[in-house]
Amino acid sequence: MNGVNVLDMRQLKYFLTIAQEGQVTRAAKLLNMEQPPLSRQLKLMEEELGVKLFERNGKGLILTDSGELLKHKAESLLLQFDESLREVKGMEEGIRGVLSIGSVVSCISLLPKRIELFRERYPQVTFKISEGDHFYLGEQLEKRAIDLVVARLPFEAQKHPQQYTILKLPSDPFVAVIPSSWTDYSSKEALCMKDLAQFPFLTLKTDKTTRMHEQVVNECKRHGFVPNIICECSSVAIIMSLIAGGIGATVFPKSVMSSFPTTVVKMLDIEDADFQSEVGILWLRDHYLPKRAQLFIESFRSDL
Repeated sequence: MNGVNVLDMRQLKYFLTIAQEGQVTRAAKLLNMEQPPLSRQLKLMEEELGVKLFERNGKGLILTDSGELLKHKAESLLLQFDESLREVKGMEEGIRGVLSIGSVVSCISLLPKRIELFRERYPQVTFKISEGDHFYLGEQLEKRAIDLVVARLPFEAQKHPQQYTILKLPSDPFVAVIPSSWTDYSSKEALCMKDLAQFPFLTLKTDKTTRMHEQVVNECKRHGFVPNIICECSSVAIIMSLIAGGIGATVFPKSVMSSFPTTVVKMLDIEDADFQSEVGILWLRDHYLPKRAQLFIESFRSDL
């Protein structure tokens, strides 16, 4: 398939649609074409390549080993082709379009002011924000569903770290968060790590992202105790609701608190601990990055 032209690209799209649907009939409907021409295109591809791409399984089709290899290569090739078209088109369009950002919940608070300032300068740029854990956001980056990610570091995704370019942002100190109803601390602005030993403890943790959880637990152990964890939760919002309800306390990066009202929870500095949460912006290395995404990343550099 050397010298790929427009017809070859179209054939690859036909092939991928058939592979995804497992049926020529359904694929033809998605492609808004009749079944016989699509079947002929598939036969032409197999003849040109000299391999069988599908095996029949009742009414459906199953990829052969050769078909699986072509599917993998075709997905990559078409993605690169689409990125190239977007890059060329973007040169004419200027700074506009949709900037897709992925963020872990604990970093959402870093975005509002940055987006406000960016929109003042580039009003034709709109935003799409996706939330999730590191694994989900890593997958979205690989699919090019998002342009960049704002997350806690290290980034615990399946892709090798060297595949990402990372701009590290200023470190974020940890603070204790307790219910406002705990009146013993109503007049205090800080506490010590050992005070946390007596609290029922809530911790942020998912099945796949455990770094922050481990960091907090290790700091507790360094001060001579194991926290009394009564709940592990993947949602910052749920943990804050539980704290507001008087269920327990937690330790969060300080920036998280700017996204939540402090009328029902109280934030306290930790006097004898100086552990920080690392934060960064990540994007795929050696892949096309829209100009709007490049400029958004640059807007963070001015604070470094």
